[in-house]
Amino acid sequence: MHEESPLLVALFDAQDVLRYANRAFRAAYAVQPDGRLSWSDMMRDNYAHRRGAFIETQDIEAWIAGVHSRRGKTAHRAFEADLCDGRWIWMTESIQQQGWMLCVASDISNLRQEGRALRQAHVKALAAANTDALTGLSNRRHGLHLLDQALLDSEPWPLCVALLDLDDFKQINDSLGHAAGDLALIDFARQLQAGSRREDGCARLGGDEFLLILPAAGLPQAQAIIERLLERVRKARPLPDHPELGYHCSVGLAQASWGENTETLLCRADAALYGAKLAGRNRYVLAE
Repeated sequence: MHEESPLLVALFDAQDVLRYANRAFRAAYAVQPDGRLSWSDMMRDNYAHRRGAFIETQDIEAWIAGVHSRRGKTAHRAFEADLCDGRWIWMTESIQQQGWMLCVASDISNLRQEGRALRQAHVKALAAANTDALTGLSNRRHGLHLLDQALLDSEPWPLCVALLDLDDFKQINDSLGHAAGDLALIDFARQLQAGSRREDGCARLGGDEFLLILPAAGLPQAQAIIERLLERVRKARPLPDHPELGYHCSVGLAQASWGENTETLLCRADAALYGAKLAGRNRYVLAE
């Protein structure tokens, strides 16, 4: 039934890997019938070959990071999108059981065009207002908003939050310059996002401090995510001109209590982050 539908229909699993796409979706996004690729890789392929999704950016990784700050963070999302073949679609994303996402899009190219440019400009302005310009992650305002919403919602519990800080970041800036520091921040943002789940919230709070929101994750699962992230960061080499130079980070991890507000939760995570620094850095500490 879905296979021959003019609607674009696709199903992504909890890891954001495409598990089903009907004929219309495969044709629109240049997906092979047996292809199981992640949403991010699908967008990278579309961007590289100028097909499928029409993506206006000079930095595809920053663009993907920006979309990830909105994708899968609510049970339902709807938006307009352009395709490289000139079509204009209305896409809906709905989170199903066990975190799977159902995507359904309809062709709205023939609808009245009045106001379309204005709406697109409005959508871009909203996205920019929520995005950190350097890393593409959520900015401080949007990250704290996501945390406020998570604390009020009964669905994502248990809920854990991590504050992360690059160790000795000032030394990179002072010895190699701010451009090198920016590359380290961008690399850390990519490591943070690559090691998190679709439903997780990632934000740059400012400077070299980041926020990771882990809904529906108790301490054991949150600790596993953080341990994998620390290992990824230890192996990273963010500066092409200095391949010998690595970096690491410290993390304060806290599990929220029902009724706790954002300020109190972040204070506990910040105290744990300070404890990680005092204990020698390059590690995480659990909040009390």
